[in-house]
Amino acid sequence: MGKGRVLALVSVISGFGAYTPKNSVSNDELSQMIDTSDQWIRDRTGIESRFIADPLESTSSLGVEAAKAAILDANISPKDIDLIVCATSTPDKTFPATAALIQAQIGANVGIAFDIQAVCSGFVYGMAVVDAMLKSGQAKNALLVGADTFSRILDWSDRGTSVLFGDGAGACVMRAMDSTKAEGKGVLANVLRADGKYADILNVDSGASSGSRVGKLRMEGQAVFRHAVTNISEAILTCCERAGKTVDQIDWFVPHQANKRILDGVAKRLGISDDKVIMTVQIHGNTSAASVPLAFDTARKDGRIKAGDLVLLEAMGGGLTWGASLIQL
Repeated sequence: MGKGRVLALVSVISGFGAYTPKNSVSNDELSQMIDTSDQWIRDRTGIESRFIADPLESTSSLGVEAAKAAILDANISPKDIDLIVCATSTPDKTFPATAALIQAQIGANVGIAFDIQAVCSGFVYGMAVVDAMLKSGQAKNALLVGADTFSRILDWSDRGTSVLFGDGAGACVMRAMDSTKAEGKGVLANVLRADGKYADILNVDSGASSGSRVGKLRMEGQAVFRHAVTNISEAILTCCERAGKTVDQIDWFVPHQANKRILDGVAKRLGISDDKVIMTVQIHGNTSAASVPLAFDTARKDGRIKAGDLVLLEAMGGGLTWGASLIQL
């Protein structure tokens, strides 16, 4: 570094990984449990199957497997990780943080570890937080995990919600790099939003301070849909503006896999071609904070997303929370 030069850091993605439970449940199998059908689910959501964790699996165990895959992909040791952020709404315990449990299980050294709770927007929120911490020099190598086991908080008598969700985990390794050496790569912009006025349209109806029982997920589907299309579109446009990019320049859109109608609605509103939208909702269902990294990992492994691509991540979840991140790979 030259004399007097201030080191400017960017955060670059160097590894990605994902993990789903072995138990894949089809719509037909689900129809044996609740009053629904394969056609009913497909027509309304685009979902064909979802993965359900077995009783011995947990959010942290799914997160650990995704983390190991991301660390291997980044070609580093777990001991190189000095920051772990886990986005989840279904932690193993009220405390300690699931991130700390993952830290211990992967063999990372003492560092920073904490959870983020922004529901389905969790991975995008985590991306912005990790980006800021790496750029400020608080860590060198970060592990961002999005993991959820929503099957544990579903009311299986409510077919309007129980058919939508699945379990899974995704993770990425991000590292701080001198901007002069990054060659334009890194997180270019983040946009985060929240509006608690609409908390009641998507929530879990109990928690540690309001009752002793484990709450169940409740959702007003039509209200969520209306807010999702409008809010996500605004976040995408703002994120592009902050990065000095246009929507047309983006190679791939990796949305939260909530519902095919929402994905189609946002694409139509912004004039995004369907062949630029990564869609895995048909095989994963809605996996909350795991949704975006699962979709990203799928498209990376099948060769669609590759080095040099400009990729936009976006999501909306309970809170309401929503946001977007624009990344140059």
